[in-house]
Amino acid sequence: MNVSFYTAAVGANQQQQRLNVHANNIANINTYGFKAEKPTFSSLMYSNLQGMNGQELPRGTGSRMIMADTDFSDGALVESGHTLDYAIIGDGFFGLYDPTTEEISYTRKGSFALSGFQRPNEEGVMESVYMLSDGYGRFVLNKDGKPLEVKEDSDPGNLPIAVYGFDHTNGMRPVGTNRYLPVDKNGTPRILENATLQQGFIEASNSDLATELTKVIESQRSYSYALKMVQTSDEIENTINGLRG
Repeated sequence: MNVSFYTAAVGANQQQQRLNVHANNIANINTYGFKAEKPTFSSLMYSNLQGMNGQELPRGTGSRMIMADTDFSDGALVESGHTLDYAIIGDGFFGLYDPTTEEISYTRKGSFALSGFQRPNEEGVMESVYMLSDGYGRFVLNKDGKPLEVKEDSDPGNLPIAVYGFDHTNGMRPVGTNRYLPVDKNGTPRILENATLQQGFIEASNSDLATELTKVIESQRSYSYALKMVQTSDEIENTINGLRG
């Protein structure tokens, strides 16, 4: 079958995936701490053919979306009025510890609450303590890398909340609820000693509606052109088969 048929079919499929990325960005435009994703494309199986007069002509089968990288640029700060809401000024992430799986994930969403927790004291008697939590059972890490305990006399404006940084942030793996897990190329997380937190504020989504709608239109147009190419390739094959008959 004509190679153009496969090229167009691949193109339509990949534009559908691109459209899904931008649709997700639009759906989360009002989600606090959300970071928009940017689809990245790469050529598929390209090679050069020897043409007339020694010229090399490129030949391939289209392109595919290799990844949807996350845009970690800052979102606008929104005043929430809640004393346990925090926004990071500049780079960095909050660390979250899951006591069930012992997994440590990272987020820009600083909407926190107090969570009751039972633990044994020095005498072995169970006592109730309050930990700073993300509301999903995960505890916020302090500057010692441990879950942050909030005592009755703690000043919400002076809690030792850790802000972590990485050598590189591209490629971090999203794991839901605006959390991310680092991969090898991100490097070892380190505490940013000079990080600034804004209490009573929370970071809004950095997804821009105008930009995303523009990308949606581009994806839809590319998708329709690819389908038109599929239709044309099919018509050519039908014509050839008719001539054979």
